[in-house]
Amino acid sequence: MIEENLRKVRAHIPQQVTLVAVSKTKPNSSIMAAYQEGQRSFGENKVQDLAAKAEVLPKDIQWHMIGHLQSNKVKFIAPFVHLIHGVDSFKLLKEIDKRAKQHDRIIDCLLQVHIAKESSKFGLGLEELKHLLSSSLDLKHVAVKGFMGMATYTSNTSIIEKEFAYLKQIFSQFQKTNQELQILSMGMSGDYSLAIEHGSTMVRVGSAIFGSRL
Repeated sequence: MIEENLRKVRAHIPQQVTLVAVSKTKPNSSIMAAYQEGQRSFGENKVQDLAAKAEVLPKDIQWHMIGHLQSNKVKFIAPFVHLIHGVDSFKLLKEIDKRAKQHDRIIDCLLQVHIAKESSKFGLGLEELKHLLSSSLDLKHVAVKGFMGMATYTSNTSIIEKEFAYLKQIFSQFQKTNQELQILSMGMSGDYSLAIEHGSTMVRVGSAIFGSRL
């Protein structure tokens, strides 16, 4: 079932777009089913789950931290995390830099931009984004590789399209002066096709692969 779902999702995703299989709440057996099908990028939203799974699952898995990350938990994933999505403060960026230095590595990050109508979603405004991006240049052990955004949870596709188009516009604008920015992460199970149409280079797909959350 998981293998078949994964093949179906992949059939709709261009080769240049990275598929992150969102494995949060799913057992290791489900992750291994996707792994056997060739999937290597997996996303978790809780530090304790991410650390526990990374310890026992194959070492060539690229783990993505996709949930809201608290500064005091960075140390648990700093040795191995592949990409941290959703950085929305300099405090967090500084902590990631500090912990990455301790492990003699550079940790790739995405800055989370607020594009949704819901105020409950995290993310930076345009001025905050500019400030954080310029501040990040002083940090030697983090690399800001792009932006991430979550669209409004709605069945109105025109709202979602506008939000994706807005984030793509911001991304393109910043890319002109910063060649490091290569990743635009937007799109989930319900809207990843729309996101790809609007320039997403990375999609986070969970239920379309693993089925509904437990």
